Amino acid sequence: MSFIHSKGFKYLKNLIIGVGAAIVLLGALEKIEHVQFIPGVSLIYVGLLLEAGMFLMLGLLPPDKEYYWEKLYPGLDSYNSQITAIDLGQGGNSLSADVSPLDGDKVDQKLSGMLTELQSMSGSLGALKSLQEVDFSGTSEQIKKMGDFYSNLNEAMANINDSIEDTQRYKEQLSALNGNLGSLNSVYGGILNAMSNIRS
Repeated sequence: MSFIHSKGFKYLKNLIIGVGAAIVLLGALEKIEHVQFIPGVSLIYVGLLLEAGMFLMLGLLPPDKEYYWEKLYPGLDSYNSQITAIDLGQGGNSLSADVSPLDGDKVDQKLSGMLTELQSMSGSLGALKSLQEVDFSGTSEQIKKMGDFYSNLNEAMANINDSIEDTQRYKEQLSALNGNLGSLNSVYGGILNAMSNIRS
C-alpha cells in the first residue's frame, strides 16, 4: 500500500489543512487588529502559503477510490431486479449458486418491521429522556407533605366518626326531649282544664 493511501498520510493531510486554516485566521486577526503576534512574521502570508501548498498537493494527488457496487451486484440500482452476487473466484465472473436472489417485497416487509421497531425504540428512549429530565430534588419533601396530608385526613375521618356518634346521641336526646315536651303539654293541658273548672 502506498504512503498516500495510508492512515498516517490522511492524518497528516488533515493536520496540515487544520493548522493552515488556523494560521490564516490568526493572520486575518492580525490585519484587523493591526498587531503582530510574532515580530517580523506575517501570519497571514505564512498561512496562505501553507494553504496554497496544501491545495496544490490535493490537486496533484489522485482522488480516492470509488466503489461501484452495481458491478458486483448487477441491477442494484433497479428496484425490482433479481440480484445475485458475482463470485470472483478462480472461475472468473460466474454467478454464486449459494446466494439467493433478493425479493423486493420481502425486503420491504423486513424494512417496515425494522422501522416499526426503531420507532418504538425511539418512543422508549424519548420516555427515558423525559424521565431523566424530571427534577427529583423535592421528592422527599413532597412525600413528607403527602404523609402529613394522609395523617390529617385520618384525623378528619376520626373526627367525622366522633361527630356521627355525637349526632346520634343528639338525635336520641332530641327524641327524649320531644317525649318530655309531649308529656309536659298533656300536663299543662290538664292544669288548664283544672283551672277552667275552678273558675267555673
